Amino acid sequence: MNLQIQNMKKDLLIGFHISIQGSIDLSVERAARLGCTTFQIFTTNPRGWKPRVLKDLEVERFTEKKIKKGFHVVFSHMPYLPNLASPKTEVYNKSVETLLNEVSRCIKLRIPFLVTHLGSHLGDGYRRGVKRIIEALNQACDISEGKVKILLENTAGAPNSIGSKFEHIKEIIDSVENSNNLGFCFDTCHGWAAGYNIKTPNGVNDTVKKLDEIIGVKKVYLIHLNDSVRGLGSHIDRHEHIGLGSIGVEGFKNILKSCLGRLPLIMETPVDARRSDLENMNTVKKIISQL
Repeated sequence: MNLQIQNMKKDLLIGFHISIQGSIDLSVERAARLGCTTFQIFTTNPRGWKPRVLKDLEVERFTEKKIKKGFHVVFSHMPYLPNLASPKTEVYNKSVETLLNEVSRCIKLRIPFLVTHLGSHLGDGYRRGVKRIIEALNQACDISEGKVKILLENTAGAPNSIGSKFEHIKEIIDSVENSNNLGFCFDTCHGWAAGYNIKTPNGVNDTVKKLDEIIGVKKVYLIHLNDSVRGLGSHIDRHEHIGLGSIGVEGFKNILKSCLGRLPLIMETPVDARRSDLENMNTVKKIISQL
């Protein structure tokens, strides 16, 4: 497999996680102002269990604006509270309910991809945690009707978390009945923190080779393009602005030069005074122009 890009695609899909404050349809305008060609949103408050009701008018405006602004691919992300691996019955049931609600909301909004973290077994054991995740995903895939692909996101490898290793993702995908409704989202910060060296040319090639052998590159639909505050194998999930963290500019050159650079790229970089979203966008575009 050729892991290097010979010519960068002109229609590269790149964007940010965008706020829906005020109304979901406003996220389209915000993304367009930043020069995004794709973007990601929460469809509701990510820090609450009860989802906000989607109004027919905002759904109509969201879909219309997407078409008008030329956004053909958009991503949604699960809220923060759900834990699909939780041994706590109430939390698990709420988490599954949230997952099913999010699939339905994506169908309504015509968003074809939903990113989800896999969660933590909280010390109850990896095997039991994975079983709960599979049960939840079986239900979600049953109602997705092929209209929403659920993307499993890798984690940084904190204690008891599931999803830091490609083998975790493969086992879950292989065990879900309608696995054609599943895919993979690779977060660069999480992968680096989990111990995958994506900084050097050889490290990127080795990582992509493992990814292809274990999961299959064809199952990767999205890259969360984030630098990392902490170092390789730290198991700490702290995002940093592109090029300002431990992966660094050279690391992102190697990532974007690989086949991962052909995939949709969503940045989830910090919101602070050191650098704006627009500056992060320009940094990535500059790196791409130099490849």
